[in-house]
Amino acid sequence: MCGSLRSVTQLPPGQRTVDGFPRFGGPVKPPAVPADPALDITGAVREPVTVPLSVLSTLPRTEQTSDFHCVAGWSAIGLRWAGVGFAAFYRSIIEPQLPQSAAVMHIVFRGLDGYRAIVFLEDALQTDVMLADRLDDEPLSLKHGAPLRLVIPRQYGYLNAKHLCAIEVHASAPPIPLNLVLFRQHPRARVWREERNGILPTILVRPIYRSLIRPFMRRSARGNWD
Repeated sequence: MCGSLRSVTQLPPGQRTVDGFPRFGGPVKPPAVPADPALDITGAVREPVTVPLSVLSTLPRTEQTSDFHCVAGWSAIGLRWAGVGFAAFYRSIIEPQLPQSAAVMHIVFRGLDGYRAIVFLEDALQTDVMLADRLDDEPLSLKHGAPLRLVIPRQYGYLNAKHLCAIEVHASAPPIPLNLVLFRQHPRARVWREERNGILPTILVRPIYRSLIRPFMRRSARGNWD
């Protein structure tokens, strides 16, 4: 199903490659995708606005090859993404909606499955951050986040929100979801600094997370995601 993990060079600390790009975590059943998907832009904007995904075709397209690093310790290598750079989307669509005095600190990416990824604006505007609608030369599948997902390679996978339907703009830090301490999100989640958990030290969570890879992958393989 997921192949065997193996160590390679030039990976972030604590990561091992995995065959393919397995779906990992999230709900068992896929969310319902609207016939005309859109992004609701809310938060610290003058007025909320709804942006049909068709608008993305008017922005410059970009492609990149990057790796995906799951906080549990596995990495999918050499994924070919295509879509719109988030910085271009932010400058063209969001920034004109901001009040003149706005000092944006965080962006919240929300999915159709109810998931929320809280990202520092500084991290979101990196050149390799993308709103992706294609993967490996194919339209993005439900399994990997259709109709649109966030690709943010320098952060762990839990900030790479899938099935995007809304983007919230925040001038102050929004509360991090109150999940269990063992799975508490780190506010930055930077892969190369091993910011795996917002409370617990890496030396503690790394072996625990790794032990959960196979059970999570078995659960993630359930449901009709084709």
